[in-house]
Amino acid sequence: MDIRFEQAEARYEGRTVLHPLTLSLTERRIGVIGLNGSGKTTFARMINGLVKPASGSVSINGYDTVKEAERARGQTGFIFQNPQNQIILPILREDIALGLQGRKLPKQEVTAAVDHILSRFGIGHLAERRSHELSGGELQLAALASVLVTEPAILIMDEPTNQLDLRNRHLVAGTIGSLDENVIVVSHDLDLVADFDRVLLFHEGRIVADGAPGEVIQHYRGTAVR
Repeated sequence: MDIRFEQAEARYEGRTVLHPLTLSLTERRIGVIGLNGSGKTTFARMINGLVKPASGSVSINGYDTVKEAERARGQTGFIFQNPQNQIILPILREDIALGLQGRKLPKQEVTAAVDHILSRFGIGHLAERRSHELSGGELQLAALASVLVTEPAILIMDEPTNQLDLRNRHLVAGTIGSLDENVIVVSHDLDLVADFDRVLLFHEGRIVADGAPGEVIQHYRGTAVR
């Protein structure tokens, strides 16, 4: 993984939401934490091109998110806070297959890829289920399968354990921990990122701490209540 921000700035309606940032990310598992409105979700969306830099540049594995937008987008998979919003088709198997549609693969290859990803996450029994019938944890696993079937180099997750009960939180956290892919997780769940390789702390559109999880989380705990 090679993500580079070069004086990248994000603005919304004339207001700076992410101040010019120069940063290189190469670690396999990176956590992003901070208060609501601190800029962390904007930062994550800049990585996969959902937010374009107002100035400066962002590149993913060598591809500029503006000049080479399609190639840059192909490097990442993004899972939103509410995974139900990105499950488009009513039947899970059909939704997972949808991500492969543009590749013009033979039907048997699509079927094999869908079966493999369902098996990988232990949700083969949900293949014919409708999304509104799934629990919160099952929805997160379904969203993971729908994104990872396309084999992105980098997976970005925005609040993957948000509003999950303890059982489903444990299920999703365990699954994230077992992933082989490069992962960037935006989260208020500090335990989720406590064993990651690197954690970034955002505050008012700037990174105020960057390093080992223990140190950064301790810094956050010490400043968030002031």
